[in-house]
Amino acid sequence: MRRWILIGIFFFSSCIAVILLTALGVGELLSGAVPTAVNTLSIDLPVEPVEIPIYTDAHGASSDVHGWLVHGIRGRGMVLLVHSLRSNRVEMLSRARFLNRQGYGALLIDLRAHGETAGERITFGVQEAEDVEAAIAWLRNTFSGERIGAIGVSLGAAAIVLAKNPPRLDAVVLESLHPTIDEAVDNRLRLHLGSFGPVFSPLLLWQLSFRLDVNPDELNPIDRIGNLNSPLLLISGTDDRHTTVAETERLFAAARQPKELWIVPGGGHFNMHTYAGREYENRILDFLERYLPRRN
Repeated sequence: MRRWILIGIFFFSSCIAVILLTALGVGELLSGAVPTAVNTLSIDLPVEPVEIPIYTDAHGASSDVHGWLVHGIRGRGMVLLVHSLRSNRVEMLSRARFLNRQGYGALLIDLRAHGETAGERITFGVQEAEDVEAAIAWLRNTFSGERIGAIGVSLGAAAIVLAKNPPRLDAVVLESLHPTIDEAVDNRLRLHLGSFGPVFSPLLLWQLSFRLDVNPDELNPIDRIGNLNSPLLLISGTDDRHTTVAETERLFAAARQPKELWIVPGGGHFNMHTYAGREYENRILDFLERYLPRRN
């Protein structure tokens, strides 16, 4: 009998150890930095490399947000383009191309711990919001008199919404944005581990909180989206299993007017421009045309 008890204890302890190690591995995968050299890529759009200083500690030490600047026609407006999780500014190049064909200028940035912008951890929008704020301030100082818009995808959308000071933007497009970090984690665990996956959610959320030294309540865009004082276009897909249509509709309900919602039939949690193509371009251009160009 004692032998079976010991075997049971060993088996139970082994299961706990496997669960903990799995959670640690997933936590590292989700929050670990993804540095990538992007400045040597050959692209067919004239870009100017830029480095935007951002101060991050009490000792005055600073790091730079790396990006590409695309010049447009004066008076048409500038658009900040912010990529998704574990990606970099290259993801937003196709958007910069069609925007620039219509005369808009664009600033494509690497969020911290992505691309060429330094950072130890991905913080799911909390610290990345500082990068967005710095980029907006830089655009306003560099292109005085231009109206400024922003397009953010997933993590990029969260970074726009989670800014401590509501960003001064004249138009905002948010794509594939989750309402809460709990739902984002639950959906991803369910997607990869089945219906049993969300059982691990509390452990993973605790670990992320420990790694990032943030309160999970700080990671909920739905609590901040009402602070955006800008015309909003919210985009999601009917087949997005990372952020459901119902979750997107809750975000939309919490946002201020003027606001628009576009649920893309068949769209998933991927590059919506690649998926919807010309219809995406027409929707974005129609939205921006109403708010960015200066009228004579």
